[in-house]
Amino acid sequence: MMLNTIDRAILNALQNQGRISNAELAELVNLSPSACHRRVQRLEKDGFIKQYVALLNARKIGLPTTVFVEIRLSAQADEVLDNFEKAVARIPDVLECHLMAGTADYILKVVAENTEDFARIHRQHLTRLPGVAQMQSSFALRTVFKTTALPVT
Repeated sequence: MMLNTIDRAILNALQNQGRISNAELAELVNLSPSACHRRVQRLEKDGFIKQYVALLNARKIGLPTTVFVEIRLSAQADEVLDNFEKAVARIPDVLECHLMAGTADYILKVVAENTEDFARIHRQHLTRLPGVAQMQSSFALRTVFKTTALPVT
């Protein structure tokens, strides 16, 4: 399915205001509420809208520390990659895991209460991941910019 200007406007609005009412969304994109609702349903059905979530303030819930962990595996065999990916997906403190091209095989985004909490996560979880040959952690000092909105143009 091709996205037209109205579809893109709907997606942009929902990315930035997920709780906007259908009536407000319809007015924003110059559609009737029923036509807008049908479009949103179609965008959901066709997989453009994956899910709706609430974005939490990590600092307010006691997880202000972000750590990026570069991981090199001992081998690149499918079994090694699969075992690593299954194991890392079970660690609740890992928000993101990306298979990389370059010096690291994977980069993880981990949240923690503080450096001591990260040491616990490292000791109890990260060091036990299968196939890991080398690990390097970098602590974020400050988040300069962060968004979940994709550029829908």
